[in-house]
Amino acid sequence: MDTTLQDPLVGRVLDGRYRVDARIAVGGMATVYRAVDTRLDRVLALKVMHPALAADGSFVERFIREAKSVARLAHPNVVQVFDQGADGSYVYLAMEYVAGCTLRDVLRERGALQPRAALDILEPVLAALGAAHRAGFVHRDMKPENVLIGDDGRVKVADFGLVRAVDTVTNTTGAVLGTVSYLAPEQIESGTADPRVDVYACGVVLHEMLTGAKPHQGDSPAQVLYRHLHEDVPPPSAAVPGLACELDELVASATARDPRLRPEDAVALLGQVLQARSALTAGQLDAVPPQAVAPDHDNAEDRTSVIPRLLPVNPVGEPEDAPLDRTSRLETPPAQPPARRGRPRRGLLALVLAVLVVFGVGAGVWYVNSGQFTEVPPLLAKTEAQARARLQQAGLEVKQVKHAFSDTVKRGTVISSDPAAGARIRSHDGVTLTVSDGPETVKVPDLKGYRLDKARALLKQDGLVAGMVTRALSEDVPRGFVIGTEPGAGTERHSGSAIALTVSRGSPVEVPDVTGSSVADATAELRGAGLNVKIADTQITSEFDAGQVARQTPDAGKEAAEGDTVTLTVSKGREMVEVPDVVGDKVDDAKKALEAAGFAVEEDRGLLGLFGDTVKRQSVKGGDKAPKGSTITIRIR
Repeated sequence: MDTTLQDPLVGRVLDGRYRVDARIAVGGMATVYRAVDTRLDRVLALKVMHPALAADGSFVERFIREAKSVARLAHPNVVQVFDQGADGSYVYLAMEYVAGCTLRDVLRERGALQPRAALDILEPVLAALGAAHRAGFVHRDMKPENVLIGDDGRVKVADFGLVRAVDTVTNTTGAVLGTVSYLAPEQIESGTADPRVDVYACGVVLHEMLTGAKPHQGDSPAQVLYRHLHEDVPPPSAAVPGLACELDELVASATARDPRLRPEDAVALLGQVLQARSALTAGQLDAVPPQAVAPDHDNAEDRTSVIPRLLPVNPVGEPEDAPLDRTSRLETPPAQPPARRGRPRRGLLALVLAVLVVFGVGAGVWYVNSGQFTEVPPLLAKTEAQARARLQQAGLEVKQVKHAFSDTVKRGTVISSDPAAGARIRSHDGVTLTVSDGPETVKVPDLKGYRLDKARALLKQDGLVAGMVTRALSEDVPRGFVIGTEPGAGTERHSGSAIALTVSRGSPVEVPDVTGSSVADATAELRGAGLNVKIADTQITSEFDAGQVARQTPDAGKEAAEGDTVTLTVSKGREMVEVPDVVGDKVDDAKKALEAAGFAVEEDRGLLGLFGDTVKRQSVKGGDKAPKGSTITIRIR
């Protein structure tokens, strides 16, 4: 059954602007709808808070403040927030609509992912979180449901700031907000939320992508919370044998129960991910996991919710004061067969020679592989000075330092090295470092006076994108050429930003009044004013004679642009109406009858009719036709 049909919001227009077309999803805090912005005629996603939250005035105030802050977070991997507002009991966010699916949908359909696919998804997620962390935001509810994968393959993170706003009205003493499967231990124990809680959640998400299952599971949320507090996240290779150890190390680093042992934020974790990827072979990246379909678990623990913060309990139901036996019973090893008597002397000599040969070969291998060669140490996310010192400790030199822009790696820190970390090069050889110059910024070019197509090309050439195009009248810029940009010329913007263009419609022209003129005269006058002329296909009856202009669009006096078209509608003459016979009627009755038929009435009393009250004659005989709106004179005596 389509439950959308029962939703009271579907078909409604919120705030007089957003038409709700369909329900997309329902979560623990809000319902998401596909909607249309009727002002800008664009499809967007509308997230409407549940009434229990919207009823709290302090929540609404904080929600609006958080939405304004998040709207300033511009990053290609963050779902953009367009607007926020309230309509009665409905508090909503208007956001970018991403046509596609969530990571949760992918995991349900495919189960475990190949390492390459998992890293391809994780890297843009960390890039988005890294930009947020450096801007002072913490997501607090990272999970596959909040990772959107567009039909074009782009990965975007949703719901920034929402959890923080809700937390102000729900996170009371003894409660914790979030999704149990992805909560960091410090969130459960004290409600602490800094960038490292997002790092922990990303580690859990990576484990789930690699194995097809959450690392901590239980029959109740309390059991899951207990395991987060008391059990390490198991290595993915325990569930998927053969996974590279670098992936195990990534998960272990991100999900360390002590937050001090985790990367400080998503940028630092992204550096580790890039380093791990560079150390993996193509075979390791493309290894197909045996899990074809993800386990079918209850979705209840995947929703963001308020959960009582519990004291540690025994998940198997033992009394709280019962000691937990964390040791395992040692099995008695099987009895070994009695040792044989010593080998003959000849065999012993052969054994000694074999050992000497092995040691000799080993020493040679060490000399070739270790004595002459050195492994390039990890340098990602280190400052240039730290990288130089680390290379010097390894017996290597800095051959060259290059610079490149980066939206995710902090200015002054290492983006990459050549050779990459883990590569073996000769001792005292050189390594080339690429150091981040921070996000690339571009000055908006001065496009005034350029044709629209040329302006678009210049923006693309400078690493910018042409955005919305509006048209306006201009005294000095010809039709079809750019008047200006928003933001203005010289403003610095990140590479890839959209720049709005205003294009000239031409010089302003006041439309002359040509109604009542012949078509030829009207056409000549309009063309003389710099306007084009179009004759409407149909004619209308009017007060003007047949063949004259009865109507013009735009109207006379309106402002148009030179080269705009004025449409003329030609009159087919006045409408002929039968004149009522009012001779012999009282004056008042006669006037009413004639006016009702569409005529004007004029009285002619003469000298003898000053005191008369009866119509003796009318200018057009009754039953004859006259133009509607014309004047009928009645003679009174």
